[in-house]
Amino acid sequence: MSLTREEMARIVARDIPDGSYVNLGIGQPTTVADFLRPGSGVVLHTENGMLGMGRPAVGDEIDPDLTNAGKQPVTELPGASYFHHADSFAMMRGGHLDVCIMGAFQVSAGGDLANWSTGAPDAIPAVGGAMDLAIGAKQVFVMMTLFAKDGSPKLVPSCTYPLTGRGCVSRVYTDVATFAPGADVVRVVETFGISIEELSTRLDVPLVSSP
Repeated sequence: MSLTREEMARIVARDIPDGSYVNLGIGQPTTVADFLRPGSGVVLHTENGMLGMGRPAVGDEIDPDLTNAGKQPVTELPGASYFHHADSFAMMRGGHLDVCIMGAFQVSAGGDLANWSTGAPDAIPAVGGAMDLAIGAKQVFVMMTLFAKDGSPKLVPSCTYPLTGRGCVSRVYTDVATFAPGADVVRVVETFGISIEELSTRLDVPLVSSP
């Protein structure tokens, strides 16, 4: 069976190295905060100006002045700090983040990322800080469903949507498999309810099993 959103988030959280500084993108990536291992030392960054972000806030925890970049109410951890938006982007662009986790419309076999626009005439672009994160973070993790609603794959030989960054994606986490893009082939790190043989029939990219 394919993974739920929560199961995907748990796997991504598992793969974040201890002590990392991590940016969680808007949408599905924010769920990763719920599954970080206590004592891991992972510090969450949000581009609107906070280090030490905790999980989403609920009930009486909600402070309308304390939100992430997607305007979701969040909690703060002991030692949390706040700073100007420009300082936050300096952290992103300056290589100070170990991992960023973002959604995507498409990822190419070579690790190109397309996640800010479909290019359609009526599409509303959503640039945000994605381009800054794509070039600035040491590792880029993508979370997405592997197939669109029409059944077309989102892991493709080359992106047909406008690019966010070239060759920047380190790992692709999907509901049926985890992939590591590469220059020549895409490594299948892990599968969930599907075989590599079946994936090969549905994806037009060269796949190899991870050793």
